[in-house]
Amino acid sequence: MSDAVLDEVRGRHIRSGDHWLIDFASCNYLGFDYDPEIIAAIEPAVRRWGTHPSWSRLIGSPRLYPDIEERLTALLGAPDTLLLPTATLIHTSVIPVLADRGHVFVEATAHRTVYDGCVIARGQGATLRRFHAERPEELEAQLCSAPSGLPRLVCVDGVNSMSGDVVDLPALAAVCRRQGATLYVDDTHGFGVIGERGPSEPCPYGLRGNSVVRHTGETYEGIVLVGGFSKAYSSLLAFLALPPDLKNRLKTAAAPYLYSGPSPTASLATTLAGLEVNDRRGDTVRGDLYRKTARVLDHLAALRVDTLNTDGLPIVEIPLADAGDLDAVAEFLWDEGIYVTLAAYPLVPRDRVGFRVQITALNSDDDIDRLTGTLTRLAERHPLRPRS
Repeated sequence: MSDAVLDEVRGRHIRSGDHWLIDFASCNYLGFDYDPEIIAAIEPAVRRWGTHPSWSRLIGSPRLYPDIEERLTALLGAPDTLLLPTATLIHTSVIPVLADRGHVFVEATAHRTVYDGCVIARGQGATLRRFHAERPEELEAQLCSAPSGLPRLVCVDGVNSMSGDVVDLPALAAVCRRQGATLYVDDTHGFGVIGERGPSEPCPYGLRGNSVVRHTGETYEGIVLVGGFSKAYSSLLAFLALPPDLKNRLKTAAAPYLYSGPSPTASLATTLAGLEVNDRRGDTVRGDLYRKTARVLDHLAALRVDTLNTDGLPIVEIPLADAGDLDAVAEFLWDEGIYVTLAAYPLVPRDRVGFRVQITALNSDDDIDRLTGTLTRLAERHPLRPRS
């Protein structure tokens, strides 16, 4: 399940050679990649704009861009938004701009692409230190010890890409505001799935899928939010939620706005259609996604199998009792027709070697039955890390 070539896709059923598997490695959480209404939006946009608007955004943006930014700003309740092709490009170009020659503090389990952006900032003169999100007092001590008068940037994941857990954003935001630091949040796995809380919410994910900031009841004061459409919305596009003055600054300071090829027309069209679908029936989709995820987590609990997932999001990391079993476990899952994301050392610490299951709204209840049955048989053959 590494570097596989997939020859056919039918929803969440995929074929590699002559072998069919159920896909639990997809990040298309809402199932928008196969939504007929969203697919139908592509052809009219391509006929109007061509397959690819080949200007950089500084040269010219098709009307689709400002239309999406306007809709997105309203959804997030943010001061403003800026669209760029990918979150990776954002991290590697924006983090160094925000850090300048000041101080960067990156959370110990932040996504590798966030860390890469911090390393680039260090190469351009910033200092770089790590902290642990579960210990906000550690961050505060580090911020207090940093020389004043220079930018201070704190980088975290909103939803951890391996554990599926939500960061304690209010605690970290309070520390950053006291110390005059900017909090930079990568919410690529949370946007579209979690959102604002309310009495009418169909599940604990909340309403509207409008990000970890709204989900935790926070404001955008001192926060720069990064999100991606490539996961929940199944489109090649990403964004920053930020103040208008910073948006204008990044138009000339961040290289992707000046130089990068833009997202293809199909991605812009599916993003805009996805925002409309989200407004009308996104909460129903999220309720179904929560139900399916809960089935998997409840089954693991019944098996007394450990998982780092404590917040019920559709990212379920399952560590092995013996890291040396990973190849055999991968072969067993492949033979059983279950496609997952492997977590090998050194990509994860040795005590977290295992695999990650991602549930999407497009996975059927029969798919979930196949998965839970396979996990039961797997646990009988290869020890999974037991729950404490």
